[in-house]
Amino acid sequence: MGLRALLEREPGMECVGEAADGWAALGLIRQSRPDVLLLDIRMPGMDGLATLRAIAGDPELRGTRIVVVTTFAVDEYVFAALQAGASGFVLKDSAPDELVNAVRVVAAGEALLSPAITRKVIGMFGRHGSEPVQGLETLTKREREMVAWVATGRSNDEIAKELTISPDTVRTHVSRAMVKLHARDRAQLVVFAMRAGLTV
Repeated sequence: MGLRALLEREPGMECVGEAADGWAALGLIRQSRPDVLLLDIRMPGMDGLATLRAIAGDPELRGTRIVVVTTFAVDEYVFAALQAGASGFVLKDSAPDELVNAVRVVAAGEALLSPAITRKVIGMFGRHGSEPVQGLETLTKREREMVAWVATGRSNDEIAKELTISPDTVRTHVSRAMVKLHARDRAQLVVFAMRAGLTV
């Protein structure tokens, strides 16, 4: 109720439905085709991961982008959620403007990954070693570097500031890396970076 009240106060936003579990959520998504779904990982019945996989497996639902809203800064489900197709994560106790920003960013086609969550996920995944990522060998040295920076959770502007280059340069390298790796969004680039063991 709190999330709904918060979002419906925002210009250009409308909450088209609420669901108590994954089965109900799938029914609502098929009916209303929302731009963005705020999804809890831990739900009764069909949990968030199963719901994510069901959406990813249905070509008609791929237009709905998913933000996982969790009470946990990181847990065993976070990386699995990224692999299943989540476009971002926000914590339930985030400031109201962060939650609103998450919806706007993901609706615009970007990924939203909290640096704190991303660092912890990379730390957890890093303990399991690297694995092959198809297309990684086609990346230039600079593109590999950009993929590693994306995995820190930073925006193009933040990466540009760190490297003292223009945001357009970062955007170009990131876009080329996404094309070469067939990544659907920045969140999937993070998954690839983790799997390949790319770090900055």
